[in-house]
Amino acid sequence: MKPSAEGGRVEQVMSMSFETLDVSIEEHVATVCLNRPDKANAMNSPMWEELQSCFEWLDLEPEVRVVILAGNGKHFCAGLDLAVFGSIGSASSDPARRAEQLRRTVLRLQGNLTAIEQCRMPVLAAIHNTCIGGGVDMVCCADMRYATEDAYFSIREIDIGMTADVGTLQRMPRIVPDGVVRELAYTGRNMDAKEAQEHGFVNRVFDSRESMVRDVKAIARSIASKSPLAIRGTKEMLLYTRDHSVADALNYIATWNAGMMSQADLQAGVQAQMEKTQARYED
Repeated sequence: MKPSAEGGRVEQVMSMSFETLDVSIEEHVATVCLNRPDKANAMNSPMWEELQSCFEWLDLEPEVRVVILAGNGKHFCAGLDLAVFGSIGSASSDPARRAEQLRRTVLRLQGNLTAIEQCRMPVLAAIHNTCIGGGVDMVCCADMRYATEDAYFSIREIDIGMTADVGTLQRMPRIVPDGVVRELAYTGRNMDAKEAQEHGFVNRVFDSRESMVRDVKAIARSIASKSPLAIRGTKEMLLYTRDHSVADALNYIATWNAGMMSQADLQAGVQAQMEKTQARYED
């Protein structure tokens, strides 16, 4: 930890050590970088487990208000490290027991990435160059996606003879048109950053990694300046609405705000608007 000053207030810059992730927290924004640059950030067994551990830890950190998910090195993520296949399976001679073990393994991998989606804070994915296979599964769990001009996306599982099974086929149709997902999933072709933006998969495309990181950090800081409780409620509502009817979602937000709307935050926000100043909110 080391202190930094912001507006006269001392804030802590924190980090947590992982084998495959580089994690830091500064000014309420956590940055999680995939950190296997020599392997194009391919997702080995430790990375799958650490992604879940990391995002569950961040979810409990009161100082964290926004998370940026990025990758170190030349590539964002080259997908599943094929060495992982060697550790999947059961030694049983019974086909049913082998199948049950494989099912449990897939459910565990799904849970590793679902932790990103379930993190209470908004997660902003900053993607450069390669994002294929498991990398697409990963960024589909993010709230927003930003990309460099050289970024491309591919549901590559079809090219190794399998059906993608860790989240892309379930989440991506909620983000981009169904026919686009089907074409990508059936062909395994690359979708470049421009096309991804046209279909709404990425919010914005940048001419360089440096400009992307700079602007994504600015967006993250803007979100971090809002009421953390209001942001968490907004994410909760958006996820719930995605999977429920309008009537159910309206009932849920009425119940949520009846019990979770902070009068202190509301007062601070209204006062700041009137005085044209920046409101300060409790973590």
